[in-house]
Amino acid sequence: MRFVWAVVAFVLAAVLIGAGIAQRTIFMGPATQQTQVEIDEPAPFVLIDGDVLRAHPGAQTLIVRGQGEIFGSYGRTADMEAWLADSEYNQVTVKKSGDLAVEHVGASSDETATDAPTDGGDASDPESAGRDPRGSDLWLDSFSKNDRLTVENMQLPEGTSMLIAYDGSADAPDNIVVSWPLDNSTPLAGPLMVAGGIVLLLGLVLYVLAIRHQRRGRGPRRKGPGPLPATEPIDVAALPPAERAAIEESGAPVSEPPAGTAAQADGAVEEAEIADESKDPDSKTSMRAAAPPRRRRMLALPVLGLTAVLAAGCTSDSWPQLGDASPTPSPSPTVIAPENQKPPAVTEAQAKRILKTLAETVSEADAALDLDLLSTRFEGPALAARTTEYALRTKLPDTVPPAAIPTDEVEVVLPEATDQWPRTVLMLSKTGDDTVPPVVLTMTQADPWSNYKVSNMAEMSADAAFPEVAASWLGTSLVPSDSAFLTIPPADLAATFADVVDLGEQSDSYDKFDDLALTYAKSITDSRQAVVQALADKGAADTSKAAFDMAPTTDAPISMTTLDSGAIVAVTLTDTETVTPTGDDVSIRFGDNAQAKALTDATESAKGVETTYEFQLFFSVPAKGSTEQIRLLAAHQDLLSVKVIK
Repeated sequence: MRFVWAVVAFVLAAVLIGAGIAQRTIFMGPATQQTQVEIDEPAPFVLIDGDVLRAHPGAQTLIVRGQGEIFGSYGRTADMEAWLADSEYNQVTVKKSGDLAVEHVGASSDETATDAPTDGGDASDPESAGRDPRGSDLWLDSFSKNDRLTVENMQLPEGTSMLIAYDGSADAPDNIVVSWPLDNSTPLAGPLMVAGGIVLLLGLVLYVLAIRHQRRGRGPRRKGPGPLPATEPIDVAALPPAERAAIEESGAPVSEPPAGTAAQADGAVEEAEIADESKDPDSKTSMRAAAPPRRRRMLALPVLGLTAVLAAGCTSDSWPQLGDASPTPSPSPTVIAPENQKPPAVTEAQAKRILKTLAETVSEADAALDLDLLSTRFEGPALAARTTEYALRTKLPDTVPPAAIPTDEVEVVLPEATDQWPRTVLMLSKTGDDTVPPVVLTMTQADPWSNYKVSNMAEMSADAAFPEVAASWLGTSLVPSDSAFLTIPPADLAATFADVVDLGEQSDSYDKFDDLALTYAKSITDSRQAVVQALADKGAADTSKAAFDMAPTTDAPISMTTLDSGAIVAVTLTDTETVTPTGDDVSIRFGDNAQAKALTDATESAKGVETTYEFQLFFSVPAKGSTEQIRLLAAHQDLLSVKVIK
């Protein structure tokens, strides 16, 4: 019966192991579900709506095949449609039935779109090169690959779309596949194979026990003594006299046995006994009874090894997932966005990527003194100051180059919440070196086809405290220049500070600024006094005079709302220093002023010299009715120009 149970165990083990293996092989379903995008009419761009990618649950994978470098990017659908306004493209959407719909969209005839700047071609010329999507700041993220572009594990949120193209001039790839993962896990495969291994081991144990029981059931098999020797005549002479007389009376034959017969018979009996003992399994000479347990252990090792290999080859999909698949999130503070809140101009990750790209371009332009390259990332006051620096470094190679824009740590990203253009972002970044001051800057994107450009940039003082601002995912709004909801309208802030610089404590606005701002204003006044003192030291006090005039520039202030209803306001001022002779026979000599000589290509002037300095300042302006003072956050001074008065 033990053999029967062993065979049953072997069959059951084979069924269990086979079922487990079959679940991971022939019975396992597909891992993905795919949809092919059919493009009938080619165009330079393919815009895939986010609903197409979210047609099925799970992370999305986009596979695009073509010839050459394939470009892909994703962003807000409205932004992408604005970028494609003057271009021809195919738009892929989802019908109510669930099928894909491909619509060929022609270039817009809108005058604004036609006049938009292009990268690599003129939009008004149909035969010119198209707009290159690579390198645009508008994308939330972008990818590129030769011949085959695969973007895995995407989770595009609602309101976003995917753009596919080559370089904007050639027709976009038309071999586009979207796939989603399918649940093909087999949680019973692992347990089935392990259970089969256990049953197989049990069957081997039953088999060994059955063999052992069969051997013991036979019992001892001792044989009787061997055949007796043939009957021989009795040796009567050796018998006692009484027995001999009885035999003789009976008439039995009597003869003498040959010598050695008895000894041979005794030897035969002994040999038979030895042979019987050697065949007896219970004999003392049989020492193999200890062998079967070792054989059983040797048979069990392969079974355990097979079970371990099968279990190790199973992935997590082959086992039941016990417990929660993911931890329960803890509640977080609720932030309520205002009604009709617009999306932020950039995400935090997007802003950091833009800043890094921008800083690399500016560093490259600084190294090559390439003003054209610099103008792709700088504008306004920042560009004007850098232009003078390039001119000085061209003629005075020993001039210290400007510091690079730090990108190691971005502490503040404050985007404007808008879906229109232009768009503005304020950022605060710093290096890992605590001795290097953080940098506050504003950058603006003029239209969908332009990249962000820095307009204002200054170093933040160590004593300044940055105000509380909205989260980057929420964004903020721009404050109108004539806003009456601040202690000083942004349009009047620069002129008010200039008045404090010129009049000092006599200014009516002196008490409106904090100590840091007043200290900075005094440093400007002190630098003016140093110029007057230098003229006196050279004995030119009677033959020349100096005049100073600080005034706002024509650049509009940039104001962004803070959480306390105040605003961060960036303004630009110029301080013009004019030194003129007091007589007709007197001229102003530049002496050892190498910068004046380099910028004017002169060594003296009969009518005087005009030197202009630029100040880029960031203030924190409180809301109207607040008792707080206007705080200076960051400041930067540059030499803007030196001109000979004619």
